[in-house]
Amino acid sequence: MIKAEWLKIFKTRKMLVSIIAVLFIPVMYAGMFLWAFWDPYAGLPNLPVAIVNEDTGAEMDGVKLDLGDTLVDKLVDSEQFNFIEVSKEEAKKGLNGRDYYMILEIPTNFSDHATTLLDDKPSKLVINYIPNEGLNFLGAQIGETAMDRVRAEVNSQVSATYAEKLFDSIATLGDGFTEAADGSIKLDEGAKKVANGAKDLKGYLEQLASSTIELSNGTDKITKGAGQAATGATELSTGLVKLQDGTVQLQKGAQQAATGATNLEQGLSQYTQGVAKVEAGLTTLNEKQQQIIAGAASVAESAGTLNGAANQLTNGSAKVEAGISALTAQLQSAIASMPEEQAAALKQTLAELQAGSASVHNGLNSLASGTEKLQAGANQVNSGATQIAAGQADVLAGANSLSAKSNALVDGAKNLQAGNATLAAKLGELNAGVNTAVAGSKTLASGLNELATGTTTLNEGTTTLASKSGELADGSSTLAEGSTELADGTATLTSKLGEASEKANEVHANDDTYDMVGNPVEVDKESVNHVPNYGTGFSPYFISLGLFVGALLISIVFPLVEPAIRPKNGASWFTSKVTVLAVVGLIQSLLTVGIVKWGLGLEVQNLGYFVLSALLTSYVYLGLIQMLVSIFGDPGRFMAIVVLILQLTTSAGTFPLELIPEPLQVFNKLLPMTYSVQAFKASISTGDMSYLWQNYGMLFGYMAVFLAITFGYFMLLHTKRYSKVAEEN
Repeated sequence: MIKAEWLKIFKTRKMLVSIIAVLFIPVMYAGMFLWAFWDPYAGLPNLPVAIVNEDTGAEMDGVKLDLGDTLVDKLVDSEQFNFIEVSKEEAKKGLNGRDYYMILEIPTNFSDHATTLLDDKPSKLVINYIPNEGLNFLGAQIGETAMDRVRAEVNSQVSATYAEKLFDSIATLGDGFTEAADGSIKLDEGAKKVANGAKDLKGYLEQLASSTIELSNGTDKITKGAGQAATGATELSTGLVKLQDGTVQLQKGAQQAATGATNLEQGLSQYTQGVAKVEAGLTTLNEKQQQIIAGAASVAESAGTLNGAANQLTNGSAKVEAGISALTAQLQSAIASMPEEQAAALKQTLAELQAGSASVHNGLNSLASGTEKLQAGANQVNSGATQIAAGQADVLAGANSLSAKSNALVDGAKNLQAGNATLAAKLGELNAGVNTAVAGSKTLASGLNELATGTTTLNEGTTTLASKSGELADGSSTLAEGSTELADGTATLTSKLGEASEKANEVHANDDTYDMVGNPVEVDKESVNHVPNYGTGFSPYFISLGLFVGALLISIVFPLVEPAIRPKNGASWFTSKVTVLAVVGLIQSLLTVGIVKWGLGLEVQNLGYFVLSALLTSYVYLGLIQMLVSIFGDPGRFMAIVVLILQLTTSAGTFPLELIPEPLQVFNKLLPMTYSVQAFKASISTGDMSYLWQNYGMLFGYMAVFLAITFGYFMLLHTKRYSKVAEEN
């Protein structure tokens, strides 16, 4: 039956041509749709948009602003649309005549409103956007998106202009702060001088007030003292006369003292000569004393050597004495065997020898004791000689010092003689001065009497001065407090102006700064599973649609139930139909994949899974349509169209599922296109293999159910149709 089905297709030219044509239906659907919507935004520069610029410009701080012209130039240069600058009448005529999709109208006060930022009621900049939504609604929607960009561009430009003016003002303000800071420094210095002067003035006035009181009290004393001074001046004159007599006698005594000083000088000269002789003798004695010390040290050293030798002899004699005693003891046995005379002679000799050694030992002991005493005495002599030498050195030093001081003594005597002579001369001058003082004291007494009269008037004036200076001192306290506060205030002013100047001068604005103020936020897009264009995003949806339409049309040109020959059973009948549909589905899938992948340049994550997704989707749709058409005939095709409509609206191939009406969302999980779209998305864009196989599982499930139902139908249909024929025959 499989062979018969294919022979029938190839022999029936009309059916063959129709099937071949139907094979390209998925390509036409998917390919044409994707081609048309592959990247619609790439054609935006061809979309005609009219610009009407009626802006008359404005002036801001002496600078001409033409924001309208600047905006038009930037829009034209951006090439977002085919911007065409025309008059208002031409724009309206072109919009109604379908020459333009929208109008951007810049009013006459556009730049003028940009200068109202600091006004009490600033006016916003307005751009009139007039789309022709009836001509193309999507075009109008795209225009709204473009208007957002235009608004952002205008906001950035105006903000940058404001920022430039603001930073210029800050720079000017900084210069003003600097000048003010410099002036405040001078003001602060002046205020400090005023404060210091006020404090000094306060002190001086307080001192003046207290002094005037003392002055007032003192004038009373002056008045009294002036009278007493007049009396004293008279007494002074009398005393000066007596002083005159005394100075004459004192002058005579000074002359006698000068004569005695001369005699003293002569005696001291003779004394100095004697001291020099003593110094020379002590020097010679000191030199000889060093020789004595050296000899005493040598004697002490020799006595020590002698004492050591004597000790050694003493030790040796002791050993000799011990040896003789030991020899005597050893010879006792030999003596006993000797003749009596020889023995007696030997004993006598040994006794004498022993007595002599004892005598030598005792003498050496005495010699050792004597050498010890000799050494001790020599050491004492050496020590005494050293002490004598030290004393002589002190005496010699004293003699040297005495000799040196003697010269000073002689010089002092000379000075004394000269001083007495000078004293006698000056006393003569003193006598002359006393005579003058006597005459002056008389004049002083007369003047003091006049002073006593004047002090009375002075006392009255100082009383008034004391009263007024107290009031002046009180006022100076207030002045000092105020000047101190002034100095503190100017110091604070200087500090704050300096800080403000530093902060203002830290601002260094440039074009980047103005751009930052005008456009402070940038959005960095970091896509996950990047989709480069509309075509790639719509591919899962349009490929599924094309394969479904291709499956639907094959049911029209190829009989899904009518066999080519009489079937032997339902299984072979079902198999013959499914085989043809499998080949058709394979060819449709491969054609679609080839055109989309290499014709349109679709980029996929995994080509193998992409081909498998297309093949599995085609087989699922062929299985669904075969089931509906085989069982229901033409009504089954109508049902397939209804399923297609439901799938197109609920498969989430275009808008997200959450954006469609909630009652329609129920069909999303029930229809196979949902899973074919998701499988294509995984194989084309996301590369999520686990999610891909989940959708493959659902598609395999749908295909198995559709084929199983169709298989059951063919089995029943064969039994129903051909079993009766067999019975009739």
